[in-house]
Amino acid sequence: MSFLQQANIGVQSLSPYQAGKPIEELERELGISNIIKLASNENPFGFPESAKQAIINQLDELTRYPDANGFELKMAVSKKFGVNPNQITLGNGSNDLLELFAHTFASEHDEVIYSQYAFIVYPLVSKAINAIAKEIPAKNWGHDLDGFLAAITAKTKLIFIANPNNPTGNFLTEAEIDAFLAKVPANVIVVLDEAYTEFTAANERVNSFGLLAKYPNLIVSRSLSKAYGLAGLRIGYAVSNPEIADLLNRVRQPFNCNSLALTSAIAVMNDDDFVAKVAENNRNEMAKYEAFCQQHSLEYIPSKGNFITIDFKQPAAPIYDALLREGVIVRPIAGYGMPNHLRISIGLPEENQRFFTALKKVLKLA
Repeated sequence: MSFLQQANIGVQSLSPYQAGKPIEELERELGISNIIKLASNENPFGFPESAKQAIINQLDELTRYPDANGFELKMAVSKKFGVNPNQITLGNGSNDLLELFAHTFASEHDEVIYSQYAFIVYPLVSKAINAIAKEIPAKNWGHDLDGFLAAITAKTKLIFIANPNNPTGNFLTEAEIDAFLAKVPANVIVVLDEAYTEFTAANERVNSFGLLAKYPNLIVSRSLSKAYGLAGLRIGYAVSNPEIADLLNRVRQPFNCNSLALTSAIAVMNDDDFVAKVAENNRNEMAKYEAFCQQHSLEYIPSKGNFITIDFKQPAAPIYDALLREGVIVRPIAGYGMPNHLRISIGLPEENQRFFTALKKVLKLA
């Protein structure tokens, strides 16, 4: 008997999520050291000092369960962004929230819409619950919102939009999102996944929480893994209208956010200096990547995230392997249907220079 046949139909077609290669794994495989990892869009400045101190202060309380409702973190999010605490749902990273949205609103009878080249967790959570997954062909590597609207039927329950999009970095303006939401039926839930929003310039950033007042069917999802540097603790939050938040909290697992994640998130929520430093480095170093690509005639997708995706016009797997031997880990994205591309996270200046030097060696660039 094959247990594959015992699994849900949607699960049978899935493959395990492939994360970026850990540094320790490459050390074991090749026996090399002094490795840099530019694969998983992690914060190059490391763990914030504000969070470290918060963890130290929490250590003596680890025999206790965490606050199941995350009261203090909700209050911190509420104060920072001017939303009501009863609009907030906390998650074990934004992936937990994405799964929660799917479980709450979709079933095997319903359709979930997302874009080609969008975050791979969207099809994963949709197929895992046997929902009808509708992938809309991309437009210039990004979301074709007109295509989304044309694909909506009476069965459509949920739409996922990543802004900026991972792994391509494409960005939708507030005007584009507003115009789209105005045309979406009120019974269709739209998830605006803003895991990388802190890397967009302040003057172009979408006022997504402001849009909630106009569109009760909107959910805004955010992560503290990237700009805030808490990837290893897994913490994120969603903001929606109170009725949706109530439904999400009915399905949310109790104690889904651990004590150290909660206390760290509270600390960094007010650490504006740290986030500003991270965003400034990203802007400055992104310009260097763009200049490098232009200098060496490498095609790239303009990005508003903390990564850049390069099109090598040939299978990228050998380039990825050669970079590994140089001690540089980047991200192959053939699993997204982009076999000629590599996604490179923006690191510290010295890390990015290591990448430039290694890539020139691998491609034999002057």
